[in-house]
Amino acid sequence: MEYAYPKGHVFYRKLGRVYPLATRGDGIYLYDEKGKRYIDGSGGALVVNIGHGQKEILQRMMEQMGQVGYVHGTQFTTGSIEEYAEALGKILPEGLEKIYFLSGGSESIEAAIKFARQYFLESGHVQRWRVIARWHSYHGNTLGALSLTGRIGMRKPYLPLLIDFPHFPPPYCYRCPFNLSYPRCELECAKTLEHVIRMEGPETISAVILEPIGGATIGALVPQDGYLSMIREICDRFGILLIDDEVMTGMGRTGRWFAVEHWNIIPDIMVLGKGMSGGYFPLSAMITRSEFIERLKERAGGFVHGHTFSHHPVGCAVGLAVLRFIEEKRLIEQCHKNGDYLLKRLGELKAFPFVGDVRGKGLMAAVEFVKDQKTKEPFPRTERFTERVIDSAFENGLVLYPGTGFVDGVNGDMVMVGPPLIIEENQIDEIIEILKKTFNKLGMRS
Repeated sequence: MEYAYPKGHVFYRKLGRVYPLATRGDGIYLYDEKGKRYIDGSGGALVVNIGHGQKEILQRMMEQMGQVGYVHGTQFTTGSIEEYAEALGKILPEGLEKIYFLSGGSESIEAAIKFARQYFLESGHVQRWRVIARWHSYHGNTLGALSLTGRIGMRKPYLPLLIDFPHFPPPYCYRCPFNLSYPRCELECAKTLEHVIRMEGPETISAVILEPIGGATIGALVPQDGYLSMIREICDRFGILLIDDEVMTGMGRTGRWFAVEHWNIIPDIMVLGKGMSGGYFPLSAMITRSEFIERLKERAGGFVHGHTFSHHPVGCAVGLAVLRFIEEKRLIEQCHKNGDYLLKRLGELKAFPFVGDVRGKGLMAAVEFVKDQKTKEPFPRTERFTERVIDSAFENGLVLYPGTGFVDGVNGDMVMVGPPLIIEENQIDEIIEILKKTFNKLGMRS
C-alpha cells in the first residue's frame, strides 16, 4: 500500500511525499514495513533524546494509565504530576521553581508571553505587552508564537494575523550582519537589542525571548562567550523579563541539562518541550519564579490561562521516567563527550566544496551548504539543495532535519544532525559514512 496524498483520509504534512510506514523503533534506529533500517540522525525534530523502544518508559506510562489517565488541572493533582515537578525542580537553574505543564512547545511559548504580560499588568505597568525576538528564530506555529518566530517563509502567509513584535539580528558569526568579526565586533549583535528597545520604547516591552543556541531555522547557532550575559544585563537594566526557549536545547541535548548553563545565565522564564518526554508523549512546560507567581496570586488570584491537556498525569509520568533514564544512564556526560566527537567527524565534511560551515554543541549540530566556500554564496532556493541532501540521505538510511531560508529569508541551506543521546562512537561513524556517501552521490566529490 502506498501512503501519500490523495489516498486515504490522512492530511499529510507534505502533500508531495510518499511515506514509508514506520513499524518499530529500537535505540537510534527506525524500521519500515519492508524491514529497511534508518538511523534516526535527527531524533525526528531533535525530540528523541533517549532513543526508541525503551521498555521502562512504556511500563511507567501503562502504570499511570491504569491508575489515573486524565484529570482536569483545576480539579485534581496526581502523584505523577507532583513527583515529576519535584524531580525537575532539582535540576532547574537557581530561582526557577514553579512549573506549568503543557503539551507542546508552541503552547508553552504562548503561556510564557501571556504570563509576562499578566505579570506587568498586575504590577501596574499596563503598557508593557510587547516581546522582542530574533530574526531566523523558531518559537512555534500558533499565532502568538509565530509572531515571535523569525523565519520569514513561515510568517509570510499569515502576516495579517500576526502581532507586530519587534525583532533583532541573531549572533550569526559565519555571516555577520554587521560585517565584523569576533572579538573585535564587541558583540554588536547583542548591543543591537538595546537599540531596538530604545526605538520601540522600553515602557512597552515586557520580555525578550531567544533560543540560547539557535535551532532549526538557522542551524545549531552557538553564540560567542559574553553574548548571553550582555543580553541578560540589557534586560535587567530596562526591567524586562528574559524568556529562555529551551524547547530544542533542553533536557541534555547540548551536554548540559539546559543550554544556558554553559554560560551561567539564569532567565526569568524558561520554556521546555521536545526532549522532556523523549517523544513518547506530548509534553512541555513553562517555568518561572515564585515571586512572579505571588504577584499574580495577590492581584488576580492566579494565571488567566489554561489548556484542556495541561498538567497531564500520563505526560508527567513519562517525563519523570525519561528524566530518571537520563540520570541513570549518565546521558548528559555521554552527550558532552560524544558531541565533541560528532563535531570533529562532521568537520571532515568541509572537504566537500559545498560545505560552508559545521557548528553546534553537544549532540545538536548543523552543516551549512554553500555554492562557493570562499564567498559563502548560498545556493539559489530553486536548486532545493537541502531537499536533495535530505532525500538522498533518507534513501541511504539516514534521517536528517532540514533548514532553509536563513541567509536572506529565501536562500540558505543546511541540515541538522541531532541523534538520540544514547548514540555511541561507532554509530556516529556510521552517520558520517552515510553523509559522505550521500554527498558523493550528489555528484560533487571532495
